[in-house]
Amino acid sequence: MSTVGAGLRRVADLLAGAGIGDAPREASMLLAEALGVERDRLALRRDELLDAEALARAEALAARRAGGEPMSHIRGWREFWGRRFKVDARVLDPRPETEVLVAAALEEPFGDVLDLGSGSGCILLTLLAERQQARGVGTDVSGAALEVARENARALGLERRAGFIETDWCAGLRGRFDLIVSNPPYIAEAEMAGLQRELAHEPRGALTDGGDGLSAYRAIAGGLGDRLAKGGRVLVEIGPTQGRAVSALFDAVGLADIRVLPDLDGRDRVVAARG
Repeated sequence: MSTVGAGLRRVADLLAGAGIGDAPREASMLLAEALGVERDRLALRRDELLDAEALARAEALAARRAGGEPMSHIRGWREFWGRRFKVDARVLDPRPETEVLVAAALEEPFGDVLDLGSGSGCILLTLLAERQQARGVGTDVSGAALEVARENARALGLERRAGFIETDWCAGLRGRFDLIVSNPPYIAEAEMAGLQRELAHEPRGALTDGGDGLSAYRAIAGGLGDRLAKGGRVLVEIGPTQGRAVSALFDAVGLADIRVLPDLDGRDRVVAARG
C-alpha cells in the first residue's frame, strides 16, 4: 500500500509518459476525483496511506486522459465564471475565452436575454445568476445539449428564469430581447484536422459549420431584425481571424456601434454591436 504522495507521482508519470502537459497538476485533479475530495485537500493528505482500489481508480482515469478525453468529461464538470457546470460529450466544453463575452455583457443592464446555440447553458445561466432580475431563453438545435443545460439550470436554482427551446437559431421564437449572445460553431472545416485531439470528444456540430466557419453568423445576423429590441445589444464569440467578416455581416443588417473585443492574450474574441 502506497501513500497519497506516491500515488500522485505514479499518476503524474502515467500522464507525462502520454505527453500530457502539466502532468502534476492534472494528476492531482484525477487523484482527487478518485478519492472523492477537493483537489486542494491533497496536500494535507500526502503522507496518508492510499488503498489499492483508489489508486486503481486514479490509474483508470489517467488512462482515459492519456487517450485524449477532456478533463471536464472525466470529472463531469467544468468551472466557468466561478460556478460548476455539468459537461459531457453532448455539449461544448466551456472555455475561459468565453468569459470575455460574459464580462462584456455584464457591463450594461439587461432584462431579457437570448442565448443562441446555448449548449451547456453556461453563458445564459451565468448572466442570469449575476443579474437576479433578468430572465432568458436559450436555443439549440440539439435536444441532447439542452438536457444538459436544463440540468445546469436546476443545479443553479435558475430553472424559473431560464427557458430552453430546441430550434435552429431564432426559428419560431417570439418577442424581442435587449441582449442577444452566442458562442456559435466558428471553426472552418478546413481547420478541423489541425485541432487538439481533445476536441474529437466534443460534438462536431458545436465546433464547425462544415464550411467556412461563418454560416452561423449569417443566420444570426439574418434573424436579429425580429428578435433584437431597439437599442439592444448583440455579443458573439468569434475565432481570432473573423472580426472583420463578422463585423461586416452585422453592419449589413444595420447594426451600430460595432466593436471587436480582445481576449486576455490580445486575440480578437468577441464582436459586439447595438441595434
